[in-house]
Amino acid sequence: MPRKFLVVVDDSPEFEAALRYASRRARSTGGHVVMLRVIPPAASDAHWAGVRDEIERQTRAEAEASLNRWAGEASERSGAMPELLIERGDAQGCIRKVVGADADIKILVLAAGAGSPGPLVAAIVKQGAAFTGRKLPVTIVPGELTEKDIEDLA
Repeated sequence: MPRKFLVVVDDSPEFEAALRYASRRARSTGGHVVMLRVIPPAASDAHWAGVRDEIERQTRAEAEASLNRWAGEASERSGAMPELLIERGDAQGCIRKVVGADADIKILVLAAGAGSPGPLVAAIVKQGAAFTGRKLPVTIVPGELTEKDIEDLA
């Protein structure tokens, strides 16, 4: 099985750089892109169960739409349709779950914005290998890389 590059799909402006890099890197190495969208945990208040169910349905539909929107770009850049995953919970726990379930995921690709790093990058710096639960290289892509920069690096 080819090596897989895991990218966490979010709404940050720097996310696109991570996806572009992972897709180009997958193409140049014969790898595959896995796109993970994390949605927040469901509320546990039984009193509002009907409202909660509707919010969960809408949240999942938005996550699917986001993944499908970015999947075309990933496919075009990598040469293969990416694997699309949706997990509910905190981002770090969801990454651990996905990485633990798929030994072919060999690299986690994140992007850092200008200024302060995002919460996932900060957690990796703080926790090291404990972040993913296994030894897994992490590539942190500067969010302001241009298309040409990514072509040169990947």
